[in-house]
Amino acid sequence: MIAPVHRLKKDDIIWLSRNRCKHSHTYLEHYNCYLNDNPDKCRVGYFDIESSNLKADMGFVIAWYILDEKGNYHGRTITKEELYKCTYPDQKLMKELVKELKNYDIIRTYFGSRFDIPFIRTRCVIQNLEFPFYGTLKHKDVYYTIKSKFSLVNKKLETACEMLLGDSNKTKWSVKHWVGAIQGKQKSLDYIDEHCRYDVLDLKRLTDKVIEFAYPINRSI
Repeated sequence: MIAPVHRLKKDDIIWLSRNRCKHSHTYLEHYNCYLNDNPDKCRVGYFDIESSNLKADMGFVIAWYILDEKGNYHGRTITKEELYKCTYPDQKLMKELVKELKNYDIIRTYFGSRFDIPFIRTRCVIQNLEFPFYGTLKHKDVYYTIKSKFSLVNKKLETACEMLLGDSNKTKWSVKHWVGAIQGKQKSLDYIDEHCRYDVLDLKRLTDKVIEFAYPINRSI
């Protein structure tokens, strides 16, 4: 993993350049080793999006949220003004997301490697927005821990939470609200905002429960 020098203090960069990991490289060169040796320094976020379509060239992001380790939510839902007035409705959302991603070392998702991450990368590239390049941000997809390490009737986040945690905060997916959100109906936008917040909350709760069974390597976003 490439050291995030854009948000490190000068003294921290100097320290990383002078101290070495078990591979005899400086921590500046092997930043992932630094995080492994100093887990308290690792900045983790739990990420989810809601979209108007399953494919990014046909749809756009309606909402995104990242829940940090302190329990703070970062993100928001698209506004009616953005839906009506912008060539790309989610352009401002994507700009805000790219900026927020720079604050983390690891992003955790549920089926994000197959949906959320490719979707937002596509939206950013379409709109000529900078997206984290390979090696700058690590990613853990908890879906694959559930799939490979547990035997459940299905692999949905809601099912995993109900079976392994005893309950789920997740609200139901509703055609009415997703169509309503695209039409700019505030009640539907509020419903999706709450839905996305609950998704990242359940993701963090589930991760805390099963992370000890997960493959220890985090891949690049």
